[in-house]
Amino acid sequence: MKKKSDFLNTRSAAILFAALSILTFLVVWELSVNLTRIGKLIPGPIEVLKFFFQSFAKPVGKYTILMHAYISLRRVMIGYITGIVLGVIAGVGMGASKTFESIFKPIFEMLRPIPTIAWIPLAILWFGVGETAKHFIIFYGTFANVTLNSYAGVQRVDPVLLGAAKMLGATDRQLLSKVILPGSIPSIFAGMQTGLSAGWMGVIAAEMVKSSEGLGWTIIMGQETANTTQILSGMVAIAIIGLLLATGMRNLERRLCKWNERTS
Repeated sequence: MKKKSDFLNTRSAAILFAALSILTFLVVWELSVNLTRIGKLIPGPIEVLKFFFQSFAKPVGKYTILMHAYISLRRVMIGYITGIVLGVIAGVGMGASKTFESIFKPIFEMLRPIPTIAWIPLAILWFGVGETAKHFIIFYGTFANVTLNSYAGVQRVDPVLLGAAKMLGATDRQLLSKVILPGSIPSIFAGMQTGLSAGWMGVIAAEMVKSSEGLGWTIIMGQETANTTQILSGMVAIAIIGLLLATGMRNLERRLCKWNERTS
């Protein structure tokens, strides 16, 4: 009971400090805009937040900010889920099979350092300016991170457990499903977390290059119309959704991987 109380107190303190940090940032921003020349370059947080909440009902282009966010999220989920599935298969395959590793890993290591945004021109050439190009960009960012972490997770599986399972007569399929995959789940979740961030950044970049809707589009349209308030409002929406996605993934990992938490 004491441990639970300590945990709640720690979590409450973290939330309080986070709220104070954000509030301080907003106050400094507002004062800087009103008291210095910064106000000639950017609007204050009150003006930005007013525009942001008004855009819930007032369209920015064809859609409200909520619809733009939904369109961006839909794009992310399609590429993200595909990247997770193929990334886990590739990463676990490399970790569990020396043959698969020797064939696939050199190619993966050659392509992995290429940043997601560098693929945008090729994606447009290959798939055109439609949805498929954006899905590919998100897929690549997710796939690279999930593959890398899945492979690392398999490498970190306790060899003693593998040896014991083999001594008890476990088949290769049983080793994979009962030992390797469960032992790799924490690393896979870490890859999913990083992949989600990469996918979210990738879709915004893709929408800023070529799109007619989405949060990235709202920012680039703000640039073309010299509407700094709209640009910052789009950035606020991106930041909030990114924070919600990261928090949701951490909570999901905490719920599904309770067995991996250290007890003291």
